[in-house]
Amino acid sequence: MRVVFMGTPAFAASILEQLIPQHEVVAVYTRPDAVRGRGKQLVPSPVKQVAEAAGIPVRTPRTLRDAEEQAALAALAPDVVCVAAYGALLPPEVLDIPVHGCLNVHGSLLPRWRGAAPIERAILAGDAEVGVCIMAMEEGLDTGDFCVCRSIPAEGATAASLTADLADLGASALLVALNQVEAGHVNWVAQNADEVTYAEKIAKGELDLEPAVSAAVNDRRVRASGAAHPSRCLIADRAVTVLAARPALDGPALAPGAAALVAKRLYLGCAEGVLEVIEVKPDGKRAMEAKAFAAGVPALRGEEGTWSRA
Repeated sequence: MRVVFMGTPAFAASILEQLIPQHEVVAVYTRPDAVRGRGKQLVPSPVKQVAEAAGIPVRTPRTLRDAEEQAALAALAPDVVCVAAYGALLPPEVLDIPVHGCLNVHGSLLPRWRGAAPIERAILAGDAEVGVCIMAMEEGLDTGDFCVCRSIPAEGATAASLTADLADLGASALLVALNQVEAGHVNWVAQNADEVTYAEKIAKGELDLEPAVSAAVNDRRVRASGAAHPSRCLIADRAVTVLAARPALDGPALAPGAAALVAKRLYLGCAEGVLEVIEVKPDGKRAMEAKAFAAGVPALRGEEGTWSRA
């Protein structure tokens, strides 16, 4: 089929890579180049990089509400528009252009976690599994019927690992859905309104660690974190980003707010349980093992130190 693909981050780029050999991708839409990382230069999105490497025309409109942009899309005569983490709303005029509508690769088991941050919200809620659904897009926020879903266990996984796994599952599910659409045999399932939950964007500082919550909650915050939304705290008054941690099953008994280096392992006392910190990135320094960081902090030697929210 003639496909127009819309997406922006690495999640979408992975899906695009697997879509290109199977269908005629006539154009790719992605968000405009932006300053990413520490550099001050404009960097193309991962989706744009994949498209250009494959010789596919790329468009980067700031909005799809412009009549000229809508006319340009219509001129491509797409059979279907495939969307994955595009980052912009599709107005009704765009939804009506493709013959078979617009299909969205959504990173959750709908109707659970509609919205912007489904993977992170699933981790924070302690969901046992996460998944991806292929949804028929309509004007509402992720309200459309879905046809193909895939799921995987979420226990102990990070947002980064689940995002990569769900991209692969999403690509597979999308190809199945496209085959069904092309054959005219799609089993659309309406979302159950009684089971809807919303995945709001992660707020600044929301994933910071704090002694006032349990070790399990702090562990989920670390696993849900990433470069855009790190998990930070103060350990012996030193600001760090916690990159890896886990609830301690055999650690020392520590009061909330207490920190200790025991047998070369760094532990933080929480409201319930103890969190073992495995890897950190102190402000202004490289990432390192927690034991290496703690070895350089006198307050953690011999007697208990303290820790707090950043």
